[in-house]
Amino acid sequence: MDKLNILVLGDGLLGKEIVSQTGWPYLSRKSTGFDIDNFMCMQIPKTTNVIVNCIACTDTYSNDRKKHWDVNYVFVKTLIDYCNSSHIKLVHFSTDYLYANSIENASENDVPVHCNNWYGYTKLLADGLIQLMMKDYLLIRETHKPKPFPYDKAWLNQTGNFDYVDVIASKIIELINKDSRGIFNVGTNKKNMYGLALQTNPNVESVAAPINTPKNTTMNISKMEKELS
Repeated sequence: MDKLNILVLGDGLLGKEIVSQTGWPYLSRKSTGFDIDNFMCMQIPKTTNVIVNCIACTDTYSNDRKKHWDVNYVFVKTLIDYCNSSHIKLVHFSTDYLYANSIENASENDVPVHCNNWYGYTKLLADGLIQLMMKDYLLIRETHKPKPFPYDKAWLNQTGNFDYVDVIASKIIELINKDSRGIFNVGTNKKNMYGLALQTNPNVESVAAPINTPKNTTMNISKMEKELS
C-alpha cells in the first residue's frame, strides 16, 4: 500500500469529526474559502492521493432543488473529473436513505430506490455517477447523528443502522486507512431513532415520524464487519 496523503473537503458534522480523530488536513467552504463552483482553481497539495469529500447539502426535507443539485450532484461530477485526471482516490458519502424503499436489511448489491425528496434523489444520482465514472473510489452509505442527541423529540418508528457521528467516523477512518475500495454500508446494530437518542438524552420524548420520512433504512453491514475484522 502506498502512503496515503489524505485531504478532507468540508468541516460539517462528519468532516469535523474525521479531522478531530485523525488530524488530517482539510479545506472548507466556511473556514478556508473553498469554492465548489471554482474547484479547478483551488490549490490541492500535489502529494494528495486521497480526497475525502464531506461537502454535501444535508437539508434533507428542503424543497430547494437547485441547492441539492449543485452541491450533491454537480460538484461531485466536477470532483470525479478532477480526481480521475489527477490519479486521486475519492472517498464519498452517500446515504442510507437510498434504501428507504428497498428491501429489509438491504445489501450493497440490492436495488437502491431513495426517499421522496431532493436530498435522496441527488445523493442517489451521485452514488451512481461515482460507480460509473470514478476510477478509484470508496463509496460509503451511512447516517450519523450529533452527540449528544440535541433534539427534544425522537422518532420511534424510524429504524436503521445509524449511530452517533463519533462512532460512524471511527469506522470510516478504519476503512480509509485500510485503503478499502468499492461500496460499503457503514453502521452499527439495527435500532430506532428514539433508542439512539435515549443513549445520550434521557429526557427525549418519543414521537411518530412525519408521513414523508423514510421509516426503514436498514442495511446489511456484514461486508463492513468482515472488512474491519
